[in-house]
Amino acid sequence: MTFLEQMNELFTYNNMRFLFEGLMLSLYIAFIAIILSTFFGTILAVMRNHKNRLLRWLAGTYIEIVRNVPNILWIFVIFLIFRLRSVEAGIVSFTLFTTAALAEIIRGGLNGVNEGQIEAAESQGFSSGQILWYITLPQAFRNMLPAIISQFVTVVKDTSFLYSILALQELLGKASILMGRYTTTAQVFVLYGLLALIYFMVNFTISSFARYLAKRNKTTR
Repeated sequence: MTFLEQMNELFTYNNMRFLFEGLMLSLYIAFIAIILSTFFGTILAVMRNHKNRLLRWLAGTYIEIVRNVPNILWIFVIFLIFRLRSVEAGIVSFTLFTTAALAEIIRGGLNGVNEGQIEAAESQGFSSGQILWYITLPQAFRNMLPAIISQFVTVVKDTSFLYSILALQELLGKASILMGRYTTTAQVFVLYGLLALIYFMVNFTISSFARYLAKRNKTTR
């Protein structure tokens, strides 16, 4: 079989749709995990900046423990202990891990808000909750949005762990199934190259958008 014939056998509509389904699953897991992590990370960031020592300790303990244990271990723990289905286990484990990372990013954004604005709000009779909701959080999210979106890149790449651990058929899982069907060296190398290209295109697009937002934030200040 010639190289062209091998490629024609590989690049069929069904095979490309098969890979596309895996990509959509990877993006779905990453997107849900980022949304949930942003929500819980905001809560942790507020807790870590709170005047209450217990809240600061609880938030700090969670962040330090989770951040210093590999995400792969959390995937195992969530899957084996809670007996969730693969997709749910992937979302929960990535949310658990990414929440700790985003909490520190968001806390940095909260700490970066001008103290003068907070003092001005206090002088106008704003409560702590009102200052947080109307002044601190909006500015923090505006400044930290590029970093949050960049974290999305990490989650998309890390979804590739789910195939080897949970046998989940995300992008890498789908590609691995195809590799089992096509055994010639050329087809395997082309599949690996295509997989790398898909990851690159998706993550480069996300990273470029994050850089655009960061640049726009600088020009509007």
